[in-house]
Amino acid sequence: MRTSHINRPLPTQRGPAAFALLIASVAASPAMAQNSAPSQVEAIVLRPLSFFKVNDLDFGDIIPSASAGTVTIGPEGSRSRTGGVTLAGGGGEPARFAGLGSVNRQVNISLGSNNIWLTGPGVRMRVRDFAIGSTPTAILSTAPTRFRITSPLGNYNFPVGATLEVGANQTAGDYSGTFTITLNYL
Repeated sequence: MRTSHINRPLPTQRGPAAFALLIASVAASPAMAQNSAPSQVEAIVLRPLSFFKVNDLDFGDIIPSASAGTVTIGPEGSRSRTGGVTLAGGGGEPARFAGLGSVNRQVNISLGSNNIWLTGPGVRMRVRDFAIGSTPTAILSTAPTRFRITSPLGNYNFPVGATLEVGANQTAGDYSGTFTITLNYL
C-alpha cells in the first residue's frame, strides 16, 4: 500500500515578519561595553617514530579502612578492589600513550620498573604489576612487550594499567609518583 503526502505551506504573514525584522535590527545594534577573555589553544605535532602521554594513570577516589587492600586499573579501563578499600565515585582510568611510526613496523615497549612508590601526606603506597594493553584491546604479555603498527597512517595508541597497594588506615590526601615507558622501533 502506498501513501502520499501533500505539503501545503501556510500563507505568508507579512506584517509580523516585517515587525520581527525591525526588532532584530534594533537588537543587533552594537553594545556599549565589551569584555574579552583569553583562551588557551594547544596542538601536538609529531615527528616520525615518536610518542607522547595522552593521560596519566589514575586510580580514582578511594576510601581506606582498618584493613589493607588494593585497587587495580586494567588496561581496558576496568576498576576493581580487594580487601578493606572502598571505591568512591566513578573515577579511575589507565594511562594512555599515542604515537606515530610507520605501517608494519614493530615496536618494543619496556617499563623502567614494574614497581614504583606513590608519596603523599601518609605512608607511601606501592604500585605494581603494570599491564600494557593495545588497541584493539588485548593484554600484551610477550617479553619484550611488542606490537606491530597496523594503521596505514602509522598512528597507534596503547593503555597502561596497574595495581595500587593501599595501607590500613591510609592517610587521606593526594599521592603521586612517576613511571617510565620506553619504546624501541624495530
